[in-house]
Amino acid sequence: MLVEVREPASMIRDQGRSKTGGSAGTGRHTSPRTPRWSQWLPITGLAMVPLHTEAPSTAAVVVASVILIGCVIAAVHHGEIIAHKVGEPFGTLVLAGAVTVIEASLILAMMLSGSANPDLPRDTVFAAIMLILNGLVGGCLLMGGIRHGEQKFVLEGVNAALCVLAAMAILVLVLPGVATDAPATHYSPAQLSFTALVSTILYGTFIFVQTIRHRDYFLPEGTGDLAANAHAAPPSRRTVAASVFLLVASLVSVIFLAKALSGPVEAAVAAAALPRALVGILIASLVLAPESVAALRAARRNRLQTSLNLALGSALATIGLTIPVIAIAALASGWPLSLALDPESMTLLALSLGVAILSFGTGRTTILQGAVHLVLLAAYVFTTAT
Repeated sequence: MLVEVREPASMIRDQGRSKTGGSAGTGRHTSPRTPRWSQWLPITGLAMVPLHTEAPSTAAVVVASVILIGCVIAAVHHGEIIAHKVGEPFGTLVLAGAVTVIEASLILAMMLSGSANPDLPRDTVFAAIMLILNGLVGGCLLMGGIRHGEQKFVLEGVNAALCVLAAMAILVLVLPGVATDAPATHYSPAQLSFTALVSTILYGTFIFVQTIRHRDYFLPEGTGDLAANAHAAPPSRRTVAASVFLLVASLVSVIFLAKALSGPVEAAVAAAALPRALVGILIASLVLAPESVAALRAARRNRLQTSLNLALGSALATIGLTIPVIAIAALASGWPLSLALDPESMTLLALSLGVAILSFGTGRTTILQGAVHLVLLAAYVFTTAT
């Protein structure tokens, strides 16, 4: 969710129509209408909140799950509309804030309504990092390599993102667990405060560098079809006002629906005798779904810089924004919270970061790097499920 604020598809389609004479031949861009699905899904989610019961039926769980996923996608869509209107750097913060609220609310809702699993935030954050570094990045490199052979990107920007991501991941998920002779089961208040502080400082510094000081490091170099859709007409004030309301409605719906579904999800995982860490993978997959689709589409269009901005930006926001929120909530409520990874997870994290650094070391990628990252994803899923 970084650097390039992506115009929603409806804006791009509307732009194309205006260029071909769709606006009475005047050549002026017109503001697109908000898609109907992005209007009724948040409203439906709000309408389902009073219907929550302690023991929902299977049909109710399925319907609520579908509405929840739709509200997540709608929230990102309306965040993009607002971001396109306000421009950079505020547009980036709108998108990052919307996704962070979704992820943090899902975690907090499940901790409040479920079994208060102290490992859930760690499992979710670690799952998001692994899914992005190996699944999303691997998929983008493989798809782009198959279609275009070799793809290029701005090396300085990707290296900067990887530098911050490696520092935050190790300081938050590794260091507190190995800093003592006998690692504690739960983080102490001092450790939680430290992780929240370093995450905020590193992420804030990166945002400043990316949006103000060295913005050119993160801009595409004119490859692919960027020029064809980089100038979509800004939405009207009426459209933005509607998107602000619908964004809030989407986020509220996500929070309450996640709280209602937390119990059935954990019960289903326990009934299937599956590791509880899979719940974190499910949450991370849900949160990353909209941005993953956008990143894969950009790679297919030979816009690898955009794909990497989206992927690595999502990973940075996962730690830099979600961890401080969860840490503050845990300190305020007295929850036990553990963010330290076990040795197996530390190995996978170090391997993933090392491979990413090598993959992006030359500024060019092929299908080989994509295949390696996808194998690492398979290894992560296998070790988690067994």
